[in-house]
Amino acid sequence: MQQTVIGTRGSDLALVQAAAVERTLSLAFPDLRLHRRVIRTTGDRRTDVALKDVAKAEGTDKGIFTKELEEALRADEIDIAVHSLKDVPTIIDEDFEIAGVLARAPIRDVLVSRNSGGLDGLASGSVVGTSAVRRAKQLQWLRPDLKVVDLRGNVPTRLRKLTEGAYDAILLAEAGLTRLGYRMSLPVTIGGATLHFAPLAEDFFYPAAGQGAIGLEIRKGDEAAAALVGGIRDASTFVRVRAEREFLRLLEGGCSTPVGVYSVYHGDMLQMDARVFPEQGGEPATAKAHGSDPLKVARQLFESLA
Repeated sequence: MQQTVIGTRGSDLALVQAAAVERTLSLAFPDLRLHRRVIRTTGDRRTDVALKDVAKAEGTDKGIFTKELEEALRADEIDIAVHSLKDVPTIIDEDFEIAGVLARAPIRDVLVSRNSGGLDGLASGSVVGTSAVRRAKQLQWLRPDLKVVDLRGNVPTRLRKLTEGAYDAILLAEAGLTRLGYRMSLPVTIGGATLHFAPLAEDFFYPAAGQGAIGLEIRKGDEAAAALVGGIRDASTFVRVRAEREFLRLLEGGCSTPVGVYSVYHGDMLQMDARVFPEQGGEPATAKAHGSDPLKVARQLFESLA
């Protein structure tokens, strides 16, 4: 069988996610020959500016964590690009498609702090680090007494910065933490400092569209790659993330837009909730919707924002 090349970023988390895709493919297609290619993206390279400003600094409208992977797809250097789906722009080039996702990991955001007690345990004026505009806006709305500052780097780097005392707490995705082996019920000691994990319920602190999902991007019309991805696609997760990403598309939003959205899928019924934060801060617009067709539910959610 012809070799299939998997493309991935080189961070610890990205490599864990690529390995998960490779294991799943190998189980479904035992004779498949797999090769991994690690690709450095613009977002990996430009750690000198805030995440929300990287695209502007580079003069690009392409996804800062996806552009180089798509270039490799276009050049036939890789066959499947592995992404954290929340990092993938809502609208991608017509030559490509998100053909599938693995089963979704937990979607919650997690407050990691040097003191126990979670969000309620943070004293007024505490410094909280995050690179996500959505997290920053939502935290400022829930706790306007906190100081929210920018935080860059991969998960181990961010945890190390927390132990060094520059922050009282940081916000990370539970999916990334659990994939890297951290347990939310147990504190962890890094560099002599003890860190505590406090997951924030998704109906309290809304996650990003696609959070917790590993997205698989291929060239549109590549039947071989489509068959492979189709063979490992998690149907329930795919329904949910299609709806979430369609809602962002209707908003003309992207992965840096301050929008929290989550979905629950039982049987054939999809329920969605959203918060859309104004750029200048203040109260978010909210909406709820439900139904069986993910694209129709997304449109209902969009049209009912208030």
